[in-house]
Amino acid sequence: MKSNDFDLFIIGAGSGGVRAGRVAASLGAKVAIAEEKYLGGTCVNVGCVPKKLFVYASSFEDEFQGAKNYGWDTGDIHFDWKTLINNKNNEIKRLNSVYERLLSESGVELINGRATLTGSNTISINDKNYTASNILIATGAWPDVPEIHGKENIITSNEAFYLDSLPKSIVVVGGGYIAVEFAGIFNGLGVETTLLYRAPLLLRGFDDEMRKFLTNEVDKKGIHLIANNTIESISKSEDCYKLQLADNSEITTNLIMCATGRRPNITGLGLEKAGVELDKNRAIKINNDYQTSNPSIYAIGDVTDHYALTPVAIAEGMVLANALFGNKITDVDYKNIPTCIFCQPNFATVGYSEEEAREKFDKIQVFKSEFTHLKHSISGSNERTLMKLIVDTASDEVIGAHMIGYDAGEIIQGIAIAIKAGVTKAQLDSTIGIHPTAAEEFVTMRIPV
Repeated sequence: MKSNDFDLFIIGAGSGGVRAGRVAASLGAKVAIAEEKYLGGTCVNVGCVPKKLFVYASSFEDEFQGAKNYGWDTGDIHFDWKTLINNKNNEIKRLNSVYERLLSESGVELINGRATLTGSNTISINDKNYTASNILIATGAWPDVPEIHGKENIITSNEAFYLDSLPKSIVVVGGGYIAVEFAGIFNGLGVETTLLYRAPLLLRGFDDEMRKFLTNEVDKKGIHLIANNTIESISKSEDCYKLQLADNSEITTNLIMCATGRRPNITGLGLEKAGVELDKNRAIKINNDYQTSNPSIYAIGDVTDHYALTPVAIAEGMVLANALFGNKITDVDYKNIPTCIFCQPNFATVGYSEEEAREKFDKIQVFKSEFTHLKHSISGSNERTLMKLIVDTASDEVIGAHMIGYDAGEIIQGIAIAIKAGVTKAQLDSTIGIHPTAAEEFVTMRIPV
């Protein structure tokens, strides 16, 4: 009987697929990975990395304004969009080459082209067929634009990273983290920005008090917020677009960006030929071992209905590779996964929201601290910081931590380690703070609200 060409064939060279391939190869497996677009997937090319670079770029305006009160003469300030785009592109190219080198050094064979499943153990790329004992689908997700009249005039976050020039005005549609982040980016770069969302508050699913606070902070930045509304139709007129909204009002803008969700990237994969089933959300259905309905085919990351976070896909890739080729059975712990929305100010969180905690625990205590960051005491900015701890009264264990403010993501990452380790409120209270920092507030909150 002829052996297969590969022990593991991965479709998609994003963060999860690359990590799975490298780990599998290090364990002695013969591995190939197919990619039709770009190495590094969404995160490196049209996601986390360029988005964070754009956030940095858009934050300088506030820094320049604040610097004046610190004695700096900033002179005439001018922003050049093309310089940012060129430098961003160069950094992405560098990261692409890093991923290519990592795969090569690991012994993973990279195949450029669109992979299609033709059976349980067969893949076709560029009219060439390959066989593999195990196949891993790690194709991620793709922006989803709702079906409305005039949708061809809408861009998504993918195109936003490659605009030829900045528009004078933009309407960002959506209330999730991508929409909020890009509204902050465009606003910070001087674009007249409107954020249109169907809910009463931004960021559904997060702690309600933090959502209210953030909505207010975003409004203070000068972003025009339109809540409880949606687009009914779009019409083009010369260099602008007219948006007809559900409440019969109209908006005119130079650009429309939709960030209302992402869908699993499964089109044309040949899943039906391989007997791979989908769930109700059109994501690939998997069991606890990342195995699909076809026992030789697996899936990880955003193409499944798990947490749509790059570090989660990486963790899943490592666990799967170790299970298949290292005889090492471990699980990804999906509890207390920290995350950060890189809006302005940042919003980072780990653990239970207050609403979730009240449903799950008999009794909780909530600790809060709201203040003006020391930096802004003379910067002239009216930005506020809010920190919040949720504690299970019975065990004294800290079960949630939330922060809106400068460097929230950096601070919550450390708090997340403590919560993962089961830190109690008494242990936080006994920790000496670093003064003067915002982070010390997490160890000085004493009175529950």
